[in-house]
Amino acid sequence: MKVKFTLVIFFFMATAAMHPLAAQQKGQWVPGQYGLNSGVIPSSGFTYQNLALNYSAGSLNDANGNGLPGITGTYSFWVDENIFMFVPKYKFLGGYFAPYASVNVANGSLVADIRTLGASAGGTGLADTFVQPFNMGWHFSRLDLNAGYAFMAPTGRFTPLASNNVGSGYWGNNLTSGATFYVTKNKGTSANIFVDWEAHGKKSGINITPGQAVTTEWGLGQALPLSKDMSKILQIGFVGYDQWQVSNNGGVTRLLPYYSVHALGAQGNFIAPKQGLNFFFKYYGEYSAKARPQGRTFVFGGSWTLKIPKS
Repeated sequence: MKVKFTLVIFFFMATAAMHPLAAQQKGQWVPGQYGLNSGVIPSSGFTYQNLALNYSAGSLNDANGNGLPGITGTYSFWVDENIFMFVPKYKFLGGYFAPYASVNVANGSLVADIRTLGASAGGTGLADTFVQPFNMGWHFSRLDLNAGYAFMAPTGRFTPLASNNVGSGYWGNNLTSGATFYVTKNKGTSANIFVDWEAHGKKSGINITPGQAVTTEWGLGQALPLSKDMSKILQIGFVGYDQWQVSNNGGVTRLLPYYSVHALGAQGNFIAPKQGLNFFFKYYGEYSAKARPQGRTFVFGGSWTLKIPKS
């Protein structure tokens, strides 16, 4: 489950004539939200999840994936996501209704030579809010699925070209879907994938409409029981994410090249099913990026489900 916080990067001024990358706009979905158990929704009841994500990059790449010369400094941000979900105990459309909302606080910073790299994401405070009013989950013998619609509300502070923005300044619409296939009969080994398609509105106060983007997040995991009664489980595996811009920007940035990024990493979960607890840690290293920064992502946090009715 997850969420999303947009940070806007502008590459312009004197370097616009020398480099094919200028004033690029990232999407609202921050990769690294999903990995193992992408198709699984929590048990019936109330679930709270806290997810902290840190992204840091020291390289800014052009449209061919090559680092731009003369660009120094780092680009980084923290986002803390507070996710609230309710799953009724009764089935609907053969599955379970699982709406949720994520209230996010972020700290973004960019340290670079302002003559070659401008920024619109250096503030701290309430970020944009992700709401998934329609989300469904289905359980089958060897497969868990979920699908839904969400929107991103621009609740974070935004002023065009300001250096202390936290929000994106525009509305977003998302179609999401996740799947977990259990490779083995005992469900110990799983293959997971999650897909988000996002479309965007026009930015407030400036003639820019970011292009649509698609993000895939995936994982291959193995569960290892730490106790005979399965009350404590360790889950480990490989994870990754891929994100592409798939339509032109609108307005003054319509001629900019499409961005993309690809990453590989690892995830570890500690699960206590009887208590409804799950703690996780993920690391991703980006091995390819075009028309955007290339760096690494850390994600950690946990969730607690108050089961209704109790198992």
